Amino acid sequence: MDKVNVLGVNFDNKTFNQFQNEFISRLNDHESTFIVTANPEIVMAANENPRYLKVLQEDADYITADGIGIVKAAKMLKTPLPERVTGYDLFLWLMKIANERGLRVYLIGAKPSVIHAVQAKVAKEYSNVNLVGAEDGYFTEDLDLVARRIQRTQPDLVFAALGFPKQEYLLSILRQNAMPALMMGVGGSFDVFSGQVKRAPEAFQKTHLEWFYRLVTNPTRFKRMMVLPRFVAKVHQAKRGNN
Repeated sequence: MDKVNVLGVNFDNKTFNQFQNEFISRLNDHESTFIVTANPEIVMAANENPRYLKVLQEDADYITADGIGIVKAAKMLKTPLPERVTGYDLFLWLMKIANERGLRVYLIGAKPSVIHAVQAKVAKEYSNVNLVGAEDGYFTEDLDLVARRIQRTQPDLVFAALGFPKQEYLLSILRQNAMPALMMGVGGSFDVFSGQVKRAPEAFQKTHLEWFYRLVTNPTRFKRMMVLPRFVAKVHQAKRGNN
């Protein structure tokens, strides 16, 4: 089974290594590639927003299970996924590839202080990356204008940390224009990459409790976390419908 459907969103049934092999191949061939790293929040947003669901269904080339909730939901629906594949881990790996190959990278999103810290880290630790653009997420222009600005730089890789659905809306424009780059929405990855937000310790990662660590260290996320019980209820409903 190539795809696993979780509440209308089709996830790619692949391991991290399988994704790596396919992405390298597409980079080598300069194929326009739009990657969505989806968690339960994104799935629920797509269920409530037909425009967003259409972008995920029709424009995305790959959707990875970024969130243990997706993996557990797929198992509950008796269509298991092999493992969780996070946007942050893919981002780090792709930045490593970009550094090894001297690829052209465009970064967009986060606060001005965060994107400046990201630029400094790239200059210091990824000095072979050709950073053709780095801008914060507080632009006021229409997304089509922003997309044209990105296209003019002819990037090999585009990472958008604008939060959903905005980052996917921007990248879907680039994908519809067949820009020959690999493009991925990375949510809060720039915050972690810059060092301004700590990633959950390894013990939390291994026990799939990153969400709990983020909630404890940032209680303002509580309102966002309230989507999880609704996601679980909807998965149970879908399971009953399948029986």
